[in-house]
Amino acid sequence: MIDPIVVFGIPVDFILFALTLLGVALFHHKTLQVALTGLAAIIAYKLIFTGFKHGTGVAGLGHHMAHEWVTLANLFLLLMGFALLSRHFEESRIPDEMPALLPDDWKGGVVLLCLVFVLSSFLDNIAAALIGGTVARHVFRGKVHIGYLAAIVAASNAGGAGSVVGDTTTTMMWIAGVSPLAVVEAYIAAIVAMLVFAVPASIQQQRYSPIQKDPSKSVMIDPARVFIVAAILIAALAANIIANVKFPALLDIIPVLGIAVWAVILLTAAWRAPDWKVMPETFKGTIFLLALVTAASLMPVEKLPAASWPTTLGLGFVSAVFDNIPLTALALKQGGYDWGYLAYAVGFGGSMIWFGSSAGVALSNMYPEAKSVGRWVAHGWPVAVAYVIGFFVMLAVLGWHPDRPH
Repeated sequence: MIDPIVVFGIPVDFILFALTLLGVALFHHKTLQVALTGLAAIIAYKLIFTGFKHGTGVAGLGHHMAHEWVTLANLFLLLMGFALLSRHFEESRIPDEMPALLPDDWKGGVVLLCLVFVLSSFLDNIAAALIGGTVARHVFRGKVHIGYLAAIVAASNAGGAGSVVGDTTTTMMWIAGVSPLAVVEAYIAAIVAMLVFAVPASIQQQRYSPIQKDPSKSVMIDPARVFIVAAILIAALAANIIANVKFPALLDIIPVLGIAVWAVILLTAAWRAPDWKVMPETFKGTIFLLALVTAASLMPVEKLPAASWPTTLGLGFVSAVFDNIPLTALALKQGGYDWGYLAYAVGFGGSMIWFGSSAGVALSNMYPEAKSVGRWVAHGWPVAVAYVIGFFVMLAVLGWHPDRPH
């Protein structure tokens, strides 16, 4: 790979990526076209001028994609599969019963966010966010504020931050040999952050569209769909744990989680048909995320700043626009981090912008009005404030105790 061309001290790769993200922010009704155009421009630049990490020309691009395809395939299968899961959950009629279980005022919004947090601690955060979004659609009569949507994403990412089975990044740390106990301390920051953003977001939602006080009448729960939802989630959880414990090498060559989810979806399709109508719109949102993830993976970020708590704090903001999977991989290679802080930063930090995490993209597919960086930041400001407060509370309580560099 040739050294990148630098303009005013900034590699052209980063300039093209920044322009892509700016285009996504400005033209939120054309996000897919902007992302694909940006990816094409970055690939063309690297084909012509610099080459790729594993070689130059088309062969270098092929080697790069051979290293990335499992990650991309897993994201594709999970995003598409969990969209069907959320429809199974909605059609099970369980969300229609939720108003009877939640408090009537803004505290009902807080309780729902707490449920998303808990679900995400042992499920994939995409599934937790979609289940939260599905319930919110019912209890708020279909009118969900963008600030509350940001809070749902933040709750799902916070819940997964301290669990090695709750987020892709923490699973990566587990695979690399980081102890689950070293990651679980992220819950100190995550719980504090949850307390900070959940209340203002829920009050904001209550003012926008109050929680429905009375459950729908004559609700008949569909036990078959409840079973299918449970089977999909259990399959994903079991595949994650078994593959990591028994066959970790398999995770590098096969999209295990995605295959497990789709195996259950297809095996149960004759019993209760999935809502295939959601696939076209979900497909667009999924391709958008994959385009950004692929573009991020092409950036020349072979070296991060020296590991420290200020660097880790900064990585949280970077992860809002730069995919946290390559960031985590680089940090693991570099070493010298306190892994609980890194898990919180790269896991929760992506909540600050709607495309900063796969959970945000998945929920924005359900609520297209959320695909606006300006509105997400303006109404979801408690999430950014909560991120900083949670980080510094954790620093004050635990101090910084880095692992030895690899």
